[in-house]
Amino acid sequence: MARLQDRVAIVTGAAVGNGQAFCQRLAREGARVMIADIADASEAIEKVREQGGEIEAVHVDVTSEEQTQMMARKTIERFGRIDILVNNVGLYHEEPFELISFDEWRRMLSVNLDSLFLTTKAALPAMKSQGFGRIIALSSDTIWLGTPYLVHYVTSKMGVIGFVRSLASEVGKYGITVNAITVGLTATQRPPNEKLVGSILEHLLPQQAVHRADEPEDIAAVVAFLASPESSIISGQTLNVDGGVARH
Repeated sequence: MARLQDRVAIVTGAAVGNGQAFCQRLAREGARVMIADIADASEAIEKVREQGGEIEAVHVDVTSEEQTQMMARKTIERFGRIDILVNNVGLYHEEPFELISFDEWRRMLSVNLDSLFLTTKAALPAMKSQGFGRIIALSSDTIWLGTPYLVHYVTSKMGVIGFVRSLASEVGKYGITVNAITVGLTATQRPPNEKLVGSILEHLLPQQAVHRADEPEDIAAVVAFLASPESSIISGQTLNVDGGVARH
């Protein structure tokens, strides 16, 4: 597949977890990839290069305006353009509402929502000048489910949906689409305790329309589709990819 041949993608928070699968899928489809993360991205880079993909990484705190602007500059210096921005970085923390401190609240919104604002603002000028862009933001199926003990997290992830809808209305005239994906409990997000995971899945899978566990590759396929020419008429939308836990 070469749907993304010669396209350049930035994927935030891709040193570990789902982001690694996103990088591998985008690279397989021809994109050149820049990882933006504060963590060591050597493992993700190695996996993409093993399959013949072109990938680099830049150390970025995505809650910093200065560093996200640097991210965009470094990507253009290395690859010449920015076509795709996958806002994958996220913070997750369970806490009863009454125990959530204001500092925790602000930190959750900063990582999950401020980062979306800053990375998009950094990448948007290049997309506008090219007359092409794909902005993809990762949200969570918890916004449809009203999951308890996640008020700060769900609030931040619901904010992603409002951001996507509004920005899509502004930038469509420049050939730029903006969409969100709400995801469920994929393998990379499950606890390391196998017994606990088994208990979670035993409870969760019967609730799903599709009775198998979500995998990072499932989300990566949707990311690649939204980045591709086939999705050019889709913007301002939210696709729920969680096996049908939430029937949105």
